[in-house]
Amino acid sequence: MTNQKIVPIANQILKKYDLCDNCLGRLFSKQLHLSSNKLLGKKLKKNSKSTQRCYICKNLFDNLNYFLNMMLDSASSYSYFSFSVGAIIKPSIIDRDDTIRSKFKLKGIDGIKTDITKELGKLFSRKTKKTFDYLDPEIVFTVNLKEESCDIRSKSLTLSGRYVKSVRGFPQKQKSCTNCSGKGCRICDFHGITEYDSVEGEISQFLFEKLGGTTAKFTWIGGEDKSSLILGTGRPFFVKIQNPHKRNLRAKSANLEHVEVRNLKIVSDSPKKPLKFNSLVEAKISASSKIDSNLLRKLKTLTENPIVVYEKSGKRSEKRILSIKYKKHDDVSFTLFFKFEGGLPVKRFVTGDDVSPGISQIIGVSCKCLEFDFHDVEVK
Repeated sequence: MTNQKIVPIANQILKKYDLCDNCLGRLFSKQLHLSSNKLLGKKLKKNSKSTQRCYICKNLFDNLNYFLNMMLDSASSYSYFSFSVGAIIKPSIIDRDDTIRSKFKLKGIDGIKTDITKELGKLFSRKTKKTFDYLDPEIVFTVNLKEESCDIRSKSLTLSGRYVKSVRGFPQKQKSCTNCSGKGCRICDFHGITEYDSVEGEISQFLFEKLGGTTAKFTWIGGEDKSSLILGTGRPFFVKIQNPHKRNLRAKSANLEHVEVRNLKIVSDSPKKPLKFNSLVEAKISASSKIDSNLLRKLKTLTENPIVVYEKSGKRSEKRILSIKYKKHDDVSFTLFFKFEGGLPVKRFVTGDDVSPGISQIIGVSCKCLEFDFHDVEVK
């Protein structure tokens, strides 16, 4: 469409409707490959001055600074480089816009909502020197022009690290908030948890203090008993923080009350598939009757064939014992040092409960694991 074709249509529209520069310019700027709707609208109106409110937007574009200030306020506690803007506007504005577009057969035009978000994006970018990014912004504004409010969400942040636990009786996983089942509500301050009395809780609390954010979703590389210690280089984990305020973590390690966190770093994402890993464990075992060294020697055969693990769900898996050593203490107790493929349930492996062969089967004496500690967890 050329200028000569556009001017008569613009004049026809202006005869019937009062439009602001932005709304008039938007109806034709795409066909003319122009970036400023306002400038085009001004040119098309020339001598046509109107004191009426714009038929489509009711002079909404004159008040965008009011909403810009809302955006600046809501973003003041966030650190970010890129942003995008969404808008909620009155349906009546969209209806009036559609009426004109259909009446004058105007096609392939940005809707008014798109124009409002573009204008807010330009204003915000100019003011903050941040980049407007449609595809992968670090923060997203939803400006509600209907209710005069502004909501802000930031892109989640994923971290990896390891933790060492040198006290017994401290669980790995945290119980969810009973009110929202971990989704986040006012009672739990939108964290999904109300207590911080676990490895998950302590690390979450530390990260909320450093980065802000609402919920923390953990991906564990293996699990342990409440009574187990995690020694050596620690157990690896990934954690995704939803809606963080900061995107930079200076602390690479932290000594918390019950756990020590090491090697904390920001990564692109949590693993999509479960990671394969090996664990080196020390298990204290008691037997129901006397065992001699000849019986214990049979344990060496456990490295020869895979151990079959049956779950209640009917799932079956195979795990290999990579190395095994033992130390006898007296007639009814010994310690086992063994390295195995991650996912082997240690206590069930000792009793032989749906794990075949188990320690009890191999030595022919009923055994029980009193406690077990992890000396190393290596990711393959």
